[in-house]
Amino acid sequence: MEQAIKILIVEDNVIIADDMQSMLEEIGYEIVDNVIVYEQAEEVLKNQHVDLVLIDIILASDKTGIDLGKHIREKYNIPFIFVTSNSDRATVENAKTVKPNGYLVKPFEQQDLYTSIEIALSNFIYKGDGAGQENIMNEADVPMSNSVLKDSIFVKKQHLYYRIQFDDIQFIKADNVYLEVNTVDKKFLVRSPLKDYLGKLPSNKFYRAHKSYIVNVDHIDAINSKDIMINNNLIPISKDFKEFIISAMNS
Repeated sequence: MEQAIKILIVEDNVIIADDMQSMLEEIGYEIVDNVIVYEQAEEVLKNQHVDLVLIDIILASDKTGIDLGKHIREKYNIPFIFVTSNSDRATVENAKTVKPNGYLVKPFEQQDLYTSIEIALSNFIYKGDGAGQENIMNEADVPMSNSVLKDSIFVKKQHLYYRIQFDDIQFIKADNVYLEVNTVDKKFLVRSPLKDYLGKLPSNKFYRAHKSYIVNVDHIDAINSKDIMINNNLIPISKDFKEFIISAMNS
């Protein structure tokens, strides 16, 4: 069973902090604590397991979020992201001195927060702590998961992000600059290249069956010399994909 990523929020605006906590818990992260000053954060880091820290640069204490970032760099091998209203050059340059794993400017949406966290975790695990050296890890050193959403993906529709289980996606069709993500009973439009989107999906289920289609092989109902059928939709397939499917059928 996958363990939820444990996050510490350090934010002196309690309304924003509570909003962040609600966003994160809705996605599936675990909030270790929600504190407002450097000293409280220091105490939590000392006594509890934390996978990632979200830090406001301006805190309700003499020490700033940048001071906390420096403390984390010196004492702990975990990533942190600055979450701030300040994006002026001086603040950014000052923040860069402690090598944060991300920099998120308020206001932001849930998907912005999720994306920043997942990229920070992934880069930290596979590329090191940003100090210019690559970490060499054994398989046992890598956490059980760098994502709490390995079974699903978020897709935006109007003003909401819908969580779609990978198993529910039947096929994806490219249409100019958009992709049409088809589930059993819904369609979603996503702005993304087909190749890039394929990289976000489990490679053991999803294949590029044609230059304009990705299919979930678990949903294939029938096949002929040119097409496959998924939920009464005829989808053209390449010669290579046809040979792959026939080979799998006969194995």
